[in-house]
This record gives sequence, structure tokens and C-alpha cells, in this order.
Amino acid sequence: MSTENRIRLLSVDDHPLMREGIAAMIRSQADMLLVVEAANGREAIGRFREHQPDITLLDLRLPDMSGIDTLIAVRSEFAQARIVMLTTFEGDVEIQRALQAGARGYMLKSRPPGELLQGIREVHAGKRWIPPEVAAQLAEHMGEEGLTPRELGVLQELAGGNKNRNIAERLFITEETVKVHVKHIMEKLSAKDRTDAVAIALRRGIIQL
Repeated sequence: MSTENRIRLLSVDDHPLMREGIAAMIRSQADMLLVVEAANGREAIGRFREHQPDITLLDLRLPDMSGIDTLIAVRSEFAQARIVMLTTFEGDVEIQRALQAGARGYMLKSRPPGELLQGIREVHAGKRWIPPEVAAQLAEHMGEEGLTPRELGVLQELAGGNKNRNIAERLFITEETVKVHVKHIMEKLSAKDRTDAVAIALRRGIIQL
């Protein structure tokens, strides 16, 4: 197949082994061409400007800026950019953020290579690609009330191991207000206690440590 007819790809991941694996997989496909790679978000933005690939495979977690922030930056300049998020994380909140920001696909690194290749072709054909287990994660929490910015702040402080008094001082609110926020957080996340709330939030991608 001629170069012009192949799917041109940019691969963004800060782990060299992962990039090498993706590169080997793409090179084995007659209809795909890996045109460039990047190891962080800022490099990815520059590489995209330079090469304007058909599809970008973008790691969700990068060392300098998040994959979602990188996605937003690229699509602010190139609204038609087709970007597929690659991740080891299955948190529904991060999936929602990525899709709302314009991701065309969301794939788990743990899945077989054939799925990723199929997803690349589907997205290149103008479709979206969301694996069944990812769609199930989204559906499970559909319609739930999200945490407010203040509740997210309190939750992040809880994850840091802070007590109510410390949280109140750090966020310039009263200890009673902290207790109310913690109560609402636990209700919204269906958590048994504070530790459970943090564990659920980390698993779903609501907060990161």
C-alpha cells in the first residue's frame, strides 16, 4: 500500500517500552504508518503541529501535563484531530472527561493488540471506539450527582490523610462545614467511611494522588 493511503499515526507515551511495543505493532500492519512519537504532552503538541497525523494514540498519564489537557490543547488548534486515549486506568470519571474533551476512542493497555488495531481503523473511518467494559463503567454511574468543586477539594485533602481540623484550616472553612462536605461525599460515592470514599474516588479517577 502506498504511503499516502496508509493511516498515519502519532504515538504519545512516556514509557519507552510501551512506545516500542506500539511501534512494532503498527509496523506490522500494511495499512498503517507510524510517522512520529512523543514522550510528553508538550512534545506531543509540537509533533502534532508538525505532522498532523490521521490518528493520535495518547497516554492518559504523562509526566508534564495530563493526557486530557494535551487532548484539549491539540483540539483547540485542530478541531478535527482524531485522538484515541490509551490507559491502564478504568475510572469512569476520567473516561467521561476524555470523551467530553473530544477523544474519539478510549482503550485499555491491558487489552489484546488486535483490539487496538481495530479501534484505530474504526476511528479512522469516522466512528468512535469504546470497548464494552469501558462502556459498562460509564453506564454504571450514568445520572449520578457529581461532586462539587469544594467537595473535590475536601476529598483531595482526605486522600492526603488530613483530619477535619487540618482540612478546615487549609481550605479556610469551619470544621462543621468540613463534616457536612464529608457526609455529602460519602453519600454521593456510596462509601462506608472516609477511607472507602478515597479508595472509590481513586479507582474511578475522581482524584489522583
